[in-house]
Amino acid sequence: MKMDVTIGNHVYSFSSLKEVFAKANEEKSGDRLAGIAAESVQERIAAKKLLSTWTLGEIRDNPMLAPNEDEVSRIIEEQIDEGVYTSIEHWTVSDLREYILDDGTNMQDIKRIASGLNSEMIAAITKIMTNLDLIHAANKIEVITTCCTAIGQKGTLASRLQPNHPTDSVEGMLASLKEGLSYGVGDAVIGINPVIDTVDNVKRLLEASKNFITEWKVPTQNCVLAHVTTQMRAIEAGAPADLIFQSIAGSEAANRSFGISASMLKEAIHMTQSSGTAEGMNRIYFETGQGSELSAEAHFGIDQLTMEARNYGFAKYFNPFLVNTVVGFIGPEYLYDSKQIIRAGLEDHFMGKMHGLPMGVDVCYTNHMVADQNDMEDLGVLLAAAGVNFLIATPMGDDCMLNYQSLSYHDIAALRQTLGREPAPEFKVWLEKTGIFENGKLSRIAGSPLLFT
Repeated sequence: MKMDVTIGNHVYSFSSLKEVFAKANEEKSGDRLAGIAAESVQERIAAKKLLSTWTLGEIRDNPMLAPNEDEVSRIIEEQIDEGVYTSIEHWTVSDLREYILDDGTNMQDIKRIASGLNSEMIAAITKIMTNLDLIHAANKIEVITTCCTAIGQKGTLASRLQPNHPTDSVEGMLASLKEGLSYGVGDAVIGINPVIDTVDNVKRLLEASKNFITEWKVPTQNCVLAHVTTQMRAIEAGAPADLIFQSIAGSEAANRSFGISASMLKEAIHMTQSSGTAEGMNRIYFETGQGSELSAEAHFGIDQLTMEARNYGFAKYFNPFLVNTVVGFIGPEYLYDSKQIIRAGLEDHFMGKMHGLPMGVDVCYTNHMVADQNDMEDLGVLLAAAGVNFLIATPMGDDCMLNYQSLSYHDIAALRQTLGREPAPEFKVWLEKTGIFENGKLSRIAGSPLLFT
């Protein structure tokens, strides 16, 4: 496997596949913190050039984390369609990029080729793509999933309504829920992050959200984003849960730090099938985000983009209803400023779609990052143009419980109207029946939670 490349009169030499992958990344503060980032723009260009010449077979034959050492690697490896892989194993990374971006390549072509790829191959093409490449390629791919309702149809932009409350007050949560629905937000899920991770509290929030959904006949699904084991115990106690949730990572060791394993997640899905309140085939919701493996000291010297791609290979195995990257939540240690956040959001969305996932993004930042709300609106526009399945929204873009900034209810409405996107079909019909939507956009009565009193 070639490990050096000449640019001009300078020869750049690398010692391993891991090093080339890391140094081919766009600048990320997390890679720099890990001591694996390129030392200069020139070295980054050299790594990208070398990576583009490697074949898909060479990448597969040199695993960064061997399947016999890691559960995530085994799951990714077992999902590869060997017939498709055999037909493309001699393609270079550059060949794969050109094929995906070619005007003659349609969604079915991409999905067929993707079935023969592993997560490291998808990470590799991501590294040599520009932002516009990532937008254009992702927009070719439609991924539709069904829980209580279906989302992901071309031309739609769904949203997660996140009515968090700093004391888990049901009244406060419902006030935020009503306001979000009045702006047409919530077709992907009513997803509540609890302050208190206990069975009784999770059950209480699930019951309150489900009762409201049932009373007002809202075509959506509910979820309380506690640890998966807490949700399972709540379901056993009779809590009405449409979806079960868990944060995941790109290595077995990082997943252990979250207190999870593949067998645990399979058990959780089985529970939703036997005791959950949804009827569709997709019953689990995953969240990810670049940098979590480094936080857990479980990245094994692998760069954060590649570890994030491995998240999606792991998630694919469970056939989820929703997956989203929380792109700026961890902090400046991993994504320092708006440029890095925007790049990571586009990377993650593209990689998720290439894995066949119903990909969403929490467009967000913490207040100690070099970013502001204008930057988040920019990323929202780019992701909507890229065909993102859903975005997350909070009241006024400010999550008063998790203490970070996201998109607002108003932003979802503005993105839909500006870019000609619609809510999920069943949700749109409901919005029209309630009078919140009129002639394809928000009506004069929209925006008032008094609609639900």
